[in-house]
Amino acid sequence: MKKTILLLAILITTVAGSYAQKGKVTSAQTLKDAGKLSEALDVINEAIDPNNPKSEKSIPWPKTWAVRGEIYHAIYKSKDANVKKLAKDPLNTALESFKKALELDTKGSMKNAVKINLTLLINDFTDQAVKGFNDNDYDLALKSFEDILEVQKVPVMIEEPATVDTVIIFNAGLAAYNAEKYDKAIEYYKEAAKYGYNGARTFELISSSYINKQDTVSALTTLQEGFEKYPENSAILVQMINIYMTANKTDEAMKYLELAIEQDPENASFYFAKGALNDKLGDTEKAISAYEKAIELKDDYFDAYYNLGAIYYNKGVKQLDVANSVPTNKPDQYEAEKAKADVEFTKAIPFMEKASEINAEDTYSLESLKQLYYRLKMMDKFDEVNKKLEDLK
Repeated sequence: MKKTILLLAILITTVAGSYAQKGKVTSAQTLKDAGKLSEALDVINEAIDPNNPKSEKSIPWPKTWAVRGEIYHAIYKSKDANVKKLAKDPLNTALESFKKALELDTKGSMKNAVKINLTLLINDFTDQAVKGFNDNDYDLALKSFEDILEVQKVPVMIEEPATVDTVIIFNAGLAAYNAEKYDKAIEYYKEAAKYGYNGARTFELISSSYINKQDTVSALTTLQEGFEKYPENSAILVQMINIYMTANKTDEAMKYLELAIEQDPENASFYFAKGALNDKLGDTEKAISAYEKAIELKDDYFDAYYNLGAIYYNKGVKQLDVANSVPTNKPDQYEAEKAKADVEFTKAIPFMEKASEINAEDTYSLESLKQLYYRLKMMDKFDEVNKKLEDLK
């Protein structure tokens, strides 16, 4: 009989120890609910301390980790600066705690409760991501979006049929792009593109990421892929044209530019680009025709007016070189050639004047007008434009 009593005593002591440690978990939850987060944190840390022999029963208990997750989540939500100092990254610690609770919960008794907590975590990770964007802390924004994606992969969060949160994936790419982590940006943008999210724009952003990595080959390959999927999208064409022009691949640039004009014949910027490309190729007559079409479609197109003025100005300068090459013993020929230069300078004036009218603070157009007025001895206008330049200094 004595042996039986002793055995029962040992059993009661063991059970009491187990309940004592589980009681600490309950106590931690009560403290958390009462807003005493510092005390709650101390108690729950004691319950998971592997160096504490009494915690051997509470460490493998799922509720221990669920309560720990709730405490860290509450620390994040707190408005008290001193409470916030209790944890460096409370949302991530909460997430890891909830995942640990599910791992230990072999019977699934805590599945629904933890799922609710994980859903609440997604809301706060989203708020943290938005704050990161607002504060230009794109690393924080990226990490927050990645944490949301991690939460969504937890088995209890996967719905049937399974869905893909393309908004979060795309925003993770956007945060990575702004954080200048272009490899990650490409990874997330490509994932979003697989599901057709944001259409052609996603391909543009993938291409821009490659450009920032100085990988123009991959940038062009991406744009061509995007163009095949969205052949009506002019923005993709524009990026392709710009890359080809930068790379001096004028034939390819012109091919896609003509295609862009065919798709959107009322787009003045395409005609401007065609003018610039022809100007670069030395075909001034085609350049003039394209710039004039751009102005026809957009009568306040500063760059088109300026470039037209520049073409005629440069033609005048070249003709003046011809005049200056005439031998000094042929004054009549010199005057005839110089008169041809003055004709080109005169043609330049209305375009430069219009450019200056559209953008009154542009010093380049004013400096050009100053030179033109001086060459053509239009001294009243020369003094007027000279005063404008002085005023802008």
